[in-house]
Amino acid sequence: MHDHFNVSEWLVDRHIDNGDGKRIAIRQGDAEYTYLDVLGLIERMAAALRSHGVRPEERVALAMLDSVEFVAAFLGAMRIGAVPVAMNPLLPGRDLGVIVADARARVLFISTEREEALGDLRLVAPEMDSVVTTGTTESDVIGWADFLRVGEGGDGAPHGTWAESPGFWLCTSGSTGAPKLAMHRHADIPASCETYADQVLGITADDIFYSVGPMFHAYGLGNSLTFPFSVGASAVLEPSRPPTPQDVAAQVADHDVTLFFCIPTFYAALLASDIADNTFTSVRFGVSAAEALPAETFERFRDRFGVMILDGIGSTEQLHIYLSNTPASTKPGTSGKAVPGYEVRIVDDAGNDQPIDVPGQLLVRGPAVASGYWCRSEMSRATFEGEWMRTGDLYARDGEGFHMYLGRVDDMLRVGGEWVSPAEVEATLIEHVSVLEAAIVGQADDQGVLRPVAFVVAAANSSASAEDLIEHCRERLAGYKRPKHYEFVDALPKTATGKIQRFKLR
Repeated sequence: MHDHFNVSEWLVDRHIDNGDGKRIAIRQGDAEYTYLDVLGLIERMAAALRSHGVRPEERVALAMLDSVEFVAAFLGAMRIGAVPVAMNPLLPGRDLGVIVADARARVLFISTEREEALGDLRLVAPEMDSVVTTGTTESDVIGWADFLRVGEGGDGAPHGTWAESPGFWLCTSGSTGAPKLAMHRHADIPASCETYADQVLGITADDIFYSVGPMFHAYGLGNSLTFPFSVGASAVLEPSRPPTPQDVAAQVADHDVTLFFCIPTFYAALLASDIADNTFTSVRFGVSAAEALPAETFERFRDRFGVMILDGIGSTEQLHIYLSNTPASTKPGTSGKAVPGYEVRIVDDAGNDQPIDVPGQLLVRGPAVASGYWCRSEMSRATFEGEWMRTGDLYARDGEGFHMYLGRVDDMLRVGGEWVSPAEVEATLIEHVSVLEAAIVGQADDQGVLRPVAFVVAAANSSASAEDLIEHCRERLAGYKRPKHYEFVDALPKTATGKIQRFKLR
């Protein structure tokens, strides 16, 4: 027999059993929800799902904005042994329908703000037979209160799951194309909490978490749900997407946030805004992931706001950050060192470990790795090799053990027989005062030779010009690394988690 383990109990019931049920778990707008409140919602959700015929290991699709409803649906499904599938609620309806159909989910929870997507969604997900909205409705969908009412007095007890039981699925970010469904176990959540959250951030029950990264993605799920709930702390949830710098400043001030999670492009937006320099006085650490954080952004944020940003890299497949700078060991412009509990290697194409300062593909192994991709056996075999996972990221390790991100393996450019790292060129461009964001891709010239092309978002009130940037790069980059053409754009195409979609720029 397996030892019983259900992550909804570990994240919620445990605190109530320890006498901490009245602690604030969620702060959303003017509302506050204690751990007792959250447990009540989860139990009613679990009972309602059972009454609706949802069985263990069946998928339940979530197209939901960050909210207490997301928490109830996600943990309520896991409580009965079902598998929540978190999706980006801002995707077009047809794209959501493809994921719902792929997962073969019969039940969908959707934020009322996204109900207009249901028409297109249903066209490609014919097996879906029930939709629950977070609002009230008179249409053929079920309102939130009506659905929960079915669960009142019902069976909200945890199912007999164990650590290895199927837990939840997350969509990969889609930075290189269509997303895949990464399958995680119940055990993966405490594993990520006991490594990065505990040993790098040193989280406590007194922390107040706020994440710009959304909860449907692995990064935001940890920041806004599993990390704070693992220690009985509080999470600030904001359904509005995308937030503005002013929105973020208000949330931090209103709730005295102590841990702030963001992405590099939004850190740049905060720096470009007119928010007060004392906005982050309550914050003891900022955290960055999704893309490499330029050293320039790190230094400007620290100098202006007085907050150190801990940059790291994680993935949907590993659930959260596995390579990171720490409060005691930070080197701007790098992704830091392996998080305790994880191991990383940098290898060549033959799988041999690379020497110091020599680029190679990053491999990682750790306790929260996904079991594989749903119905993607070829991709699973190419990515998961025994205990090791191929990240698809190109890195080099310096003599101090810090890891420098060079780009996705597929993004690297071969120019004149030499490798060019987009991340290096982008970081150089961002050093210029007139540049807010930059992305580098390759384009063949009229001779068929691949050349770097720069897409640039200018900083507010700047007068950026190609001539200025050409001169800037001439002083800092070797000739073959310098962009041969500049395109000034209003915005870069990105995933919902802030990763630049370079395949669209190509």
